[in-house]
Amino acid sequence: MTEHAEWSEPEAAAAPASTAVTPADAADAARLVAFGLQPKLQPARDQEYADLLRRYREDPPFARLADAVATGLGLIVLEVSPRAGMAVTAAEDSVFAVRMGDYARRTSADGSDRFLHGLAHLAVAAMAFPRPEDLADDGYIGRVTVNGVDAFVRQACNRLEQRAAEQGENTDPASDAPGLEAAWRIWARRSATGATKDARRLAGSTTGIVAKAVAFLTDSGFLQRTGDDNGGTYRTTARYQLQVRDMAGSAALAELLDLGVVPVTDGTPTLLPPDDADDLDLVADAGLPFHSA
Repeated sequence: MTEHAEWSEPEAAAAPASTAVTPADAADAARLVAFGLQPKLQPARDQEYADLLRRYREDPPFARLADAVATGLGLIVLEVSPRAGMAVTAAEDSVFAVRMGDYARRTSADGSDRFLHGLAHLAVAAMAFPRPEDLADDGYIGRVTVNGVDAFVRQACNRLEQRAAEQGENTDPASDAPGLEAAWRIWARRSATGATKDARRLAGSTTGIVAKAVAFLTDSGFLQRTGDDNGGTYRTTARYQLQVRDMAGSAALAELLDLGVVPVTDGTPTLLPPDDADDLDLVADAGLPFHSA
């Protein structure tokens, strides 16, 4: 009996060897992360993607391996599900991180207008998810339009101007004055559409800035274009909802949210804040899809 016990211990210790990670496992995990980096790819339309997602959910060691691959690439796994696929976002030090300078180059945006582009993204997020419960509801689909976002920001600018006037503050700072509050005022001064001989929207107009923002979000798999009305109509994707949740506490949003111009309403379609809201509450979990640095 003693001999049997002595020989059985090495056998028990050898059992975990069958769960050792193989090169094929590592390749599959990396393949899943690669799918996650293709935001427009839908699992329902790619059988290999769907199979790897199923393996992630049913095979904990494989899930840990895929998470480790993502971490090594500087990625944060937001969710792994049939609805969102492998939804990842880049950590600030990741090679995959999109920064404001990168965004400006990708959209041919004027660097001096970077605050305006930031405000456009904040307004899109706020209008897409006007209430905290909308952001928390996985089944909620937000809808925005280019003209609607511009009108929303202009209404916010009007509220800021009214407050500044009531408090006796300078309501007409220099256009190059630093600070985000100045950026809101610059937005109010900027033409909504501009004017060209063939009636095209100018890229530097406020609706042009919003159009660039939603085009970027669409290319990134965060929005889907649904029509051309009101400058372009869009609906949110599961990835955008996850992204906005994740970016809620980022340093890039702190100054923007401190402006206090994003009203929480009861969800009715209006651009006006509630009449009885002397101090507007901020929409929780509104964020930007890029890092500020």
